[in-house]
Amino acid sequence: MHPSDSSRLIPRAEVPGASRRGIRVYPWSVRRRFLPILASLLGACVVGLLIYGVSARSANHTLDEQVARGQRPTAPEATRLLPVLGAAGRDSLASHRGEVVVLNFWASWCEPCQIEAPLLQRAQSRLERQHSTVLGVTYLDASPDSLSFAHRFGLTYPSVRDTEGIFAHSYGTDQLPESFIIDRQGRIVSISRGEIGQAFLNRAIALAQTS
Repeated sequence: MHPSDSSRLIPRAEVPGASRRGIRVYPWSVRRRFLPILASLLGACVVGLLIYGVSARSANHTLDEQVARGQRPTAPEATRLLPVLGAAGRDSLASHRGEVVVLNFWASWCEPCQIEAPLLQRAQSRLERQHSTVLGVTYLDASPDSLSFAHRFGLTYPSVRDTEGIFAHSYGTDQLPESFIIDRQGRIVSISRGEIGQAFLNRAIALAQTS
């Protein structure tokens, strides 16, 4: 090689695709083009997560705040048809319009739900006499497990399956158990974010008896 040719040699680290100890090295111009793309993708992911989190929390806070102020917000997604647990067909909250409904989100893997189940079943017999009902909603639960749970506790009230969680999320529900008392006009009267007690069910029974 002629000595003058050495001035035209490109340093190895600047050769596209060249490797240094097994690590592929790209010129700064290539890396610089990728950085804005990567930043945009990361930014989109962060924004998406923030929007999801805010929307889930906003439904939760809006319903709770309205009920706390003595208002009765309309129950969300009332017309959404969900598969009936252990039977053919679909059911919706709207089909129970005219009844006081204790809407209970549960799953077979939820330990507090096991404590609630006998209370809900006892309340069902009193609600039925007042043309009212408990309506269970299984949240992200396998159907055989849900059926086993229902048989174990002798549940006779209807339950539907929220297989995608869309119905639950419209109520701000992502933890179990959670329950809502809904009046005969389809409006939310009371909310329990957690395990219910007899006092909560007594309120539903009293509403059924006086409305």
